[in-house]
Amino acid sequence: MRTEPSATSAAGTARAGCAPGAAPAPHAVNPAHPAALPARRHLPVQPAGTAVLDVTIPVYNEEQDLERCVRRLHEHLARTFPYGFRITVADNASTDSTPLISARLEREIPEVRAFRLEEKGRGRALRTVWSASDAPVLAYMDVDLSTDLNALLPLVAPLISGHSDLAIGSRLARSSRVVRGAKREFISRTYNLILRGSLAARFSDAQCGFKAIRRDVAQRLLPMVEDTGWFFDTELLVLAERAGLRIHEVPVDWVDDPASTVHIVSTAMDDLKGVWRVGRALAVGALPLDRLSRPFGDDPRDRQLSGVPGGLARQVVGFCVVGALSTLCYLLLYSLSRTAMGPQLANAVALLVSAVANTSANRRLTFGVRGRDRAVRHQAQGLAVFAIGLALTSGSLAALDAANPDAAHSTEVAVLVAANLAATVLRFLLFRAWVFPDRPESPHHPHSKDDAR
Repeated sequence: MRTEPSATSAAGTARAGCAPGAAPAPHAVNPAHPAALPARRHLPVQPAGTAVLDVTIPVYNEEQDLERCVRRLHEHLARTFPYGFRITVADNASTDSTPLISARLEREIPEVRAFRLEEKGRGRALRTVWSASDAPVLAYMDVDLSTDLNALLPLVAPLISGHSDLAIGSRLARSSRVVRGAKREFISRTYNLILRGSLAARFSDAQCGFKAIRRDVAQRLLPMVEDTGWFFDTELLVLAERAGLRIHEVPVDWVDDPASTVHIVSTAMDDLKGVWRVGRALAVGALPLDRLSRPFGDDPRDRQLSGVPGGLARQVVGFCVVGALSTLCYLLLYSLSRTAMGPQLANAVALLVSAVANTSANRRLTFGVRGRDRAVRHQAQGLAVFAIGLALTSGSLAALDAANPDAAHSTEVAVLVAANLAATVLRFLLFRAWVFPDRPESPHHPHSKDDAR
């Protein structure tokens, strides 16, 4: 049974002595010295009894279902899960007997921990419990156990093996088997279409209550997530995806809980506000996603190939795609403004606008530079490259005018395309060697090529 999201903002106070792990909450990363995430590796073998997995169950007034859920989950894990585990009941300020049931389950089952917060909010509960847990893999599921538990091991296995950073259950995958009403099906699919259209999300199901994350990733990612309610999941996934982290999706069998008390209208409004807030932050570059970078070399595309400079093939492809789009933008702007401005001024304005967009796109997509560090310097260098391109194209127009003052507009465009091709090759060489060069790894930040930029 799901609970209504909370609008409160302060973090809840945990019941003394009931923290789900002995490790203290992680320290915030110093923004002045961002460090890359450690390389993903298979988790080492843990001593017997050590929890590798911590499954959190956020609850609010769940006295009817809580004990049945916890005992069923415990029985499944004890029977099928090959590592040590813990089940943490995160009570979101319940006013019924939920806290008493949680405490009794903690006394009776060694692998169960009870955690009490004095304020509501699923996101707040997950942030608090995950920040205090010492388990290397953190997961959560809804108390109604709508998702078939047989998907739990496939969910966390890629995190244990080091293959992925996060894992989510998907009710919208082709091989998923879902039983729910048409209304909820429509809302779920509409919401995910909104995410794809507004935030360019590529994951298929943002709000399935069945997710897992590696603790080292959570320590960096959680401080960046603002939401404390139902949008917490979406914000977590969007930031992870934009940072280039790997998200594994598991098709699930899922049966809707007809007794769910979630308030659809208010939850939808909160989600849309969250989409707007995150989209605006991404658009202005306000999120320090460079803190979530992986060490250079962790990506197989970073490996050196004999006779090929590192990353050259990938950079050429990215540069060509960005260049093709910026050329179309340039030609469109030139054609629209030529009549009003004349060919020379129209060429300069169109090239300037497309050059700024081209530098920004190449900075992020082609050369993998994240964050705002040196962004102004990169744009200034990009404008210097633009000046060279302007000289080439303007010189070509001047030469055409001298040779044939009455040249057709199609001839002008053809000359400009040829000049732009030459300028594009030169721009790539200058970008690679001067604007975004491969820098030697810093002794203070040996983790990532991006950190040295």
